[in-house]
Amino acid sequence: MKILVGIKRVIDFSVRVQVKKDGSGVNTDGVKLSINPFDEIALEEALRIRERGTPAEVVAVSIGPADCQQQLRTTLAMGADRAILVESTDAIQPLMAARIFHELVKRENADLVILGKQAIDDDFNQTGQMLAALWDRPQATFASKVELKDKALAVTREVDAGLETIEVDLPAVVTTDLRLNTPRFVKMPDIMKARSKPLQSLRLADLGVTEAPKLETTSYAPPPQRMGGKKVADVPALVAALKERGVL
Repeated sequence: MKILVGIKRVIDFSVRVQVKKDGSGVNTDGVKLSINPFDEIALEEALRIRERGTPAEVVAVSIGPADCQQQLRTTLAMGADRAILVESTDAIQPLMAARIFHELVKRENADLVILGKQAIDDDFNQTGQMLAALWDRPQATFASKVELKDKALAVTREVDAGLETIEVDLPAVVTTDLRLNTPRFVKMPDIMKARSKPLQSLRLADLGVTEAPKLETTSYAPPPQRMGGKKVADVPALVAALKERGVL
């Protein structure tokens, strides 16, 4: 069994993002960059599938500049067997990412693709669904539990009304939610071992993927500052304050 796991490099969740003064983008100078948290969960689940006794090769895949090798080395230290970096200096939007993954799926003859449900930098939540459509295979999104059953997966999904359990045949695409698992910590011996694991670099031309039409971002702006709150003595005073602000 071969499992591909998508890995995106993002600004670390603990960093307070700052917009550049000219509004041209987000300031990344000297900012800590990490694996997207949902993607860490996806990798952890792939490793657990293998550790439950399923013979599987886990391949971590990232799309981005050469610096993304640092995050891919972290995936190798966590336990991935090998890694692939598709080099691109452009901002990759969901459809383009899905097309790249589709080509890798065909090249690698993958049985399962696990992606984070979304990235914390753009929150698109589209790549997994687009990949399933291009691949013409089943999808199970927002997974909070995954069980492998022969050539199928039983996936418990988080939906608005609660939990839903579905079964999909392999090959398939799964996107992970926060409650699926807690990713493991990387130990120093594993970091040292990861240096000898294979990390392959490819270019878009190697996959035969051409640039897709892009959405154009015209400007960036920070959210407006929140107004200070105030205490009121009773309910009538609260109603009066809301009317004053035009809420009621």
